[in-house]
Amino acid sequence: MKMNRNLYRAFLLITFLTLNGLILYGISSIWSYLNTGADRKTMLHLPAQLTSNYLPKVNWSPLNNDGRPMELQTLQELERDYVKAWYVKNNALETNNHYGINDYYTDSARVKLYKVLDHNKANNISVKTTTIEHNPILNFYSADGKLAVLTDKNVQIQEQVFVDNTSFLKRSYESSFQAMLLLEDGFWRVRHLVEIENTPVSVSTDQSIPQAVLSEIRDIKGLNYYPRENPWNMFGKHFQDTIIDSDFSKIKSLGLNSIRIFIPYEGFGKATVETDKMSQLLRTMDLASKNKLKVTVTLFDFYGDYSLADWTLTHRHAEKIITALKDHKALQAWDIKNEPDLDFNSRGKENVLSWLGQMVKEIRKWDNNTPITIGWSNPEAALNLTTELDFISFHYYRKPKDFLASYNALQDAINNKPIVLQEYGYSSYDGIWNAYMGSEEDQANYYKEMQTMITNAKLPFLLWTLYDFTEVPDNVVGRLPWRKSQQQHFGLLDNQGNLKPAYQEIIN
Repeated sequence: MKMNRNLYRAFLLITFLTLNGLILYGISSIWSYLNTGADRKTMLHLPAQLTSNYLPKVNWSPLNNDGRPMELQTLQELERDYVKAWYVKNNALETNNHYGINDYYTDSARVKLYKVLDHNKANNISVKTTTIEHNPILNFYSADGKLAVLTDKNVQIQEQVFVDNTSFLKRSYESSFQAMLLLEDGFWRVRHLVEIENTPVSVSTDQSIPQAVLSEIRDIKGLNYYPRENPWNMFGKHFQDTIIDSDFSKIKSLGLNSIRIFIPYEGFGKATVETDKMSQLLRTMDLASKNKLKVTVTLFDFYGDYSLADWTLTHRHAEKIITALKDHKALQAWDIKNEPDLDFNSRGKENVLSWLGQMVKEIRKWDNNTPITIGWSNPEAALNLTTELDFISFHYYRKPKDFLASYNALQDAINNKPIVLQEYGYSSYDGIWNAYMGSEEDQANYYKEMQTMITNAKLPFLLWTLYDFTEVPDNVVGRLPWRKSQQQHFGLLDNQGNLKPAYQEIIN
């Protein structure tokens, strides 16, 4: 009986302590909640990707405003909310949805936007738009820190208008705006955003690359490079600089002077380029320089969006890489995209070409001394954007007997710009998926025929590729075994590093 009483008392004591603990935890949680500001993304019900889906370039003029001096942190907060207001408006114009406007526009500003959106929705009008660059000047900052006035000059805008889901108007233009913002609930809301007269900035039209630089392009003799063990996955945890250094030495021993490498857009972190990947890229450039090789850098491998909403993200990706490499002595050329014409059908030719054309303009802002090209998949596609590019690059995997006709037609169509045969090659695969019809001898004969024509035409070239590969990722040529098997055997060396007969046709 005494034992039961003790157990009963212990149970009551434990229960009492547990209940009191839960009560104290509840009170502390409520107190913490009442004294902690709500997360803005939750409070405003904004998309989580808002801060990363729109990254236009913002160039502030030096602060010399009337009123109170603005602190750096406040300027950063003002910029953040002002850019988000543009993003919300752009998204609303595309969807004709009021979502998010309450969060970044005051009552009076909302009324005007709502009228536009309601009119567009009623008439089945949709406007896809983005801004590329903003150049704000802070005009006034109030003494109480709750009002700011700025002039946003020469805003670069891309716009496409759709009526009944059909493209009606497409334009690229500059405009200037006067903006007033109020600090409410701890963040800045747009009170007024009024378009004002725009004064175009005088920009030099001379963007020609020095002839000495172009002469180097005419001397390109090289190959497209991936390491043997990790093709299409050169950077990251598999990066091995000793292997790359050894491979570059082999390439130089072939009598070649150039390589082409590829930067995967998503693999490098998209707009936020990963620091370790950038370090590996710089190390690769250093090793190329050590081995006296020049490098063509392909900026957007495995990219395929091209939508206006994605433009500013791709600009930040390119800007980070270009500003880091533009003065490197191994750099030979920027190649914007590998075979973008293969996306014409799925993404729309006009969308792809618009993105490419704008990317050329952006690259010239960051580096006006390095030639720019695009790696078109065939000679016919290389007729696109010829006036915008410094030299023309095309790929060729057809029969050698048709090569000269295709090359001569391209040469006749352009205005005396250098042309580079940027990819070509022949698989030595002789297995079941090729009906046992291939051989290393056939590959050697292919190069013998091609190199004769290339030499006679004095055509710069980058062949595909140094090694045979054991594995080819599915996202390169798909899952079909006959395609993957072919792709594994384009090397001048086999997957053990042994020389194939084609090797001799290159060094000769």
